[in-house]
Amino acid sequence: MAKQDLEFNKNEDAMKLAVGKLRRKLEAIYLGGGEKKIEKQHQKGKLTARERVDLLIDKDSYFFEIGAFAGDGMYEEYGGAPAAGVITGIGVVEGRQCMIVANDATVKAGAWFPITGKKNLRAQEIAMENRIPLIYLVDSAGVFLPLQDEIFPDKEHFGRIFRNNAIISSRGIPQIAAIMGSCVAGGAYLPIMSDESLIVNGTGSIFLAGPYLVKAAIGETTDKETLGGATTQSEISGVTDYKVENDQECLEKIRDLVSKMGAFPKAGFDRDEAKKPKKNPSDIYGIFPEAATKPYETSELLKCIVDESKLTYYKKDYGKTIICAYARIDGWAVGIVANNRMVVKNKKGEMQFGGVIYSDSADKATRFIMNCNQKRIPLVFLHDVTGFMVGTRSEHGGIIKDGAKMVNAVSNSTVPKFSIVMGNSYGAGNYAMCGKAYDPRLIVAWPTAKIAVMGGTQAAKVLAQIQVQSLKSKGEEPDAAKEKELFDAVKDRYDKQTSAYYAASRIWVDAIIDPLETRKVISTGIQMADNGEVEKFNVGVIQT
Repeated sequence: MAKQDLEFNKNEDAMKLAVGKLRRKLEAIYLGGGEKKIEKQHQKGKLTARERVDLLIDKDSYFFEIGAFAGDGMYEEYGGAPAAGVITGIGVVEGRQCMIVANDATVKAGAWFPITGKKNLRAQEIAMENRIPLIYLVDSAGVFLPLQDEIFPDKEHFGRIFRNNAIISSRGIPQIAAIMGSCVAGGAYLPIMSDESLIVNGTGSIFLAGPYLVKAAIGETTDKETLGGATTQSEISGVTDYKVENDQECLEKIRDLVSKMGAFPKAGFDRDEAKKPKKNPSDIYGIFPEAATKPYETSELLKCIVDESKLTYYKKDYGKTIICAYARIDGWAVGIVANNRMVVKNKKGEMQFGGVIYSDSADKATRFIMNCNQKRIPLVFLHDVTGFMVGTRSEHGGIIKDGAKMVNAVSNSTVPKFSIVMGNSYGAGNYAMCGKAYDPRLIVAWPTAKIAVMGGTQAAKVLAQIQVQSLKSKGEEPDAAKEKELFDAVKDRYDKQTSAYYAASRIWVDAIIDPLETRKVISTGIQMADNGEVEKFNVGVIQT
């Protein structure tokens, strides 16, 4: 067997193992609070959050879940918070894309952890940017009180959700809320600030203060149904708009309401007949290297993703450490900006490291991004970048200036941007390639992604050396074994913090996906973005 085939097979095995790990972790997350809690939910006559979502969306349609790993590895002292206790994602309801937010009552009765608030705000942000309806399936005990100081008062905390309710409504984006369980205290404002609300008889309740708090506050004795059950809120107070008898009827009513909604004018992104790649998409597994430092043919990887494996390269022989190309993905016209991981020669015949952004590649990418904005073509960024080139020659050549041009163009870009973090995404390279801070409509990671200021080995060397110097300043002389121990400890911690799972748990990325889902995710995102608006592009001041 040829060496190339051996390398391909080795890469393929490593990626399959990574995808297998991803699926196993997702299966555990999908259980929410566990089988006993699920059974308890059923005994109350209630469906689980995931069962509700499955019934709500069109049969056999694609549901792109956002934030499944939110909270992963966090709040362990409280028993954990799988998926942050809420399911969010883009689903098709009556043929129309909607953002769905469903509280998972099997996780701490659907209580809100700090990361739950962040996840809900991200869902609202996506809905606002793309003008897609929001459907809230409410079943929550409210703020998780032991952590109230981390979720209640700040700008990006709990209260921002109700502010967004008002803003979304003012923009004419429909919001439907179904009270399918508890809805208490400040959380009661969410469904009532939505455009229409439903409540399930017998299991749904909504009030500012529950019976115990009412008793403590004013001495009144009451029960949950009398205080804020379905009959009270639909027949006496008029707070809710529709009273339904069970979860199934509630979800069917929502589908009926969505079926009658009007639509916004389309943004007009170009779409042709979708065609499969000529190159086998599964070849991604063998092309992408097991080791993050190894070069590979990025252009061959792109051919596994784009329609007919056809790429129209922009400035192909200039700035070679970034590939810029026009293509189609599932029929949608896109502009691709991808880090080229091959070692290449520049126009002067000098060798350039793959995955590093040089002045010429930053200049090329800047011009390409501006062209895509001029032509209203959505942008897709594929990250495998170690950063911008450093050193005397690069500084004398104005790398900061050229890097700033690219960051400026990305920042001011008004066409939809989508980021796929395939491998490394380090330092300012993350910024230039449209990291989370630069408002991608969606940002997803492969299981192989690493997001950090710099690579684990480099960071560990720096941090370990600082610790060694600190010990020496105290009169200690660490031997080689001690220095290695310090290095390994720092590297292990740093590697954990750079992993795709660490990023996803904090919603630095919207999802971790099997690389074979890349086409579907991008297509779903552009279809969603086609409901939004595209503002006039103005790049601002750029140093020449």
